[in-house]
Amino acid sequence: MGESKIVELKPIEATPASFQEYGQVIEASPDGAEFGPQDAQLDLTRGIPRFYIMHIEDQPLKFSSITHHASVTQCLGSIGGHVWYLGVAKPSIVDNTEVKDDTGGNNNIVQSRCGHFYVPPAVESVRVFRVEGSKFLKINQGTWHAGPLFKGDTMDFYNLELSNTNVSFLSKLVLKFICLLVHLQSYIGVSFFG
Repeated sequence: MGESKIVELKPIEATPASFQEYGQVIEASPDGAEFGPQDAQLDLTRGIPRFYIMHIEDQPLKFSSITHHASVTQCLGSIGGHVWYLGVAKPSIVDNTEVKDDTGGNNNIVQSRCGHFYVPPAVESVRVFRVEGSKFLKINQGTWHAGPLFKGDTMDFYNLELSNTNVSFLSKLVLKFICLLVHLQSYIGVSFFG
């Protein structure tokens, strides 16, 4: 590996406006409120929905791989409203017609083991969001994500995805950089190798 470089990114508070390019922030609504744009806009049509409590231990404030689900949304929320973080990058799925176009376009196109095509996210496109309180994140189809990440030893999360998401729809990419959350300084250091 080459020389390590560090880029510091300030974590972004997850709000409906700040997270809209990656998904939705869903907050509490009054009992009996009708369905609307403030509710999670889900796509779980390609399988059997799975809603479960995900127990995570020893999840350090760093990541060196990032994942996306090309054909399904996912929802994550901390049980108890504890502070947690999620690394994200915009969806980069490439339409099959773009792949067949031989005009010499993007040479970074990769085919996943699931069969779809994508362009790996650049270090400059990675963001980290801070989530706290009684809210959850709905992650759009194709949004790259790493985490949930948190400071404590263990944390439990609500997770809504498909029963076969991690078998049929998961694309995992090992990054050429390591993202480190520097919690005490409220910054995230992104290390990558040039």
